[in-house]
Amino acid sequence: MMGPHRTKRTKGPAMTTTAPARTPGTAAPLPAPSANRLRRPSWRDPRLVVGLLLVAASVAAGSWVVSAAQASTPVWVARETLTPGTEITARVLEVAEVRLTSGQLAAYLDATEPVPSGHVVLRTVQPGELVPRSALGDGDTLALHPVPLTVPDPGASVTEGAVVDLWFVPEPGEGAAEPSTLANGLTVAEVVRPTGAFTQGQTVVHVLVPQDELPDVLAATAAAGSVRVVPVLGGS
Repeated sequence: MMGPHRTKRTKGPAMTTTAPARTPGTAAPLPAPSANRLRRPSWRDPRLVVGLLLVAASVAAGSWVVSAAQASTPVWVARETLTPGTEITARVLEVAEVRLTSGQLAAYLDATEPVPSGHVVLRTVQPGELVPRSALGDGDTLALHPVPLTVPDPGASVTEGAVVDLWFVPEPGEGAAEPSTLANGLTVAEVVRPTGAFTQGQTVVHVLVPQDELPDVLAATAAAGSVRVVPVLGGS
């Protein structure tokens, strides 16, 4: 025969867990994200190394561009007006610093090289002008002869290197011929003007006359009449 059933009681208060009430129609709260601490960049960080290299490369490239833009090259320029037939020597040249590319420099006389010997100017080179290699040649091939002409004041435009025409003006008189052209497009090699307190004298103009026109010019200087020097506008 079984005795009455006994219930074993647990000492202490009973522990119960109550879930927070949730309002109907609302979502469950999201868990709060954990904050990550910022790490101090290290010198071994590849991104820092790449950034430093890019900055250094930019600085170096900028310095090279500025240096290249400011670089100059010494070249030979005319110290004075060089007329056809003038021999190229250091006496008639001087050095100037200019900015030229390698392709442009090849067309002119490089002052880092000696002045070429045995060459003369084939065309007029103005003072301060870079001496082009194409304007130089052998003196034997330049068939020009300087002829001095005594004329009245030819005007301020007739200077060394100017381009002029020569005209012959017969002496006036009955049956005198009309003025005629002797030569066109000649280069003035030298102009000697009268100096001093009284400048009423004549001016001597030395013109370079080609071989084939030389007989006519010399004959006109000895004929009854005068040879006039007429400047060509825009020809110098």
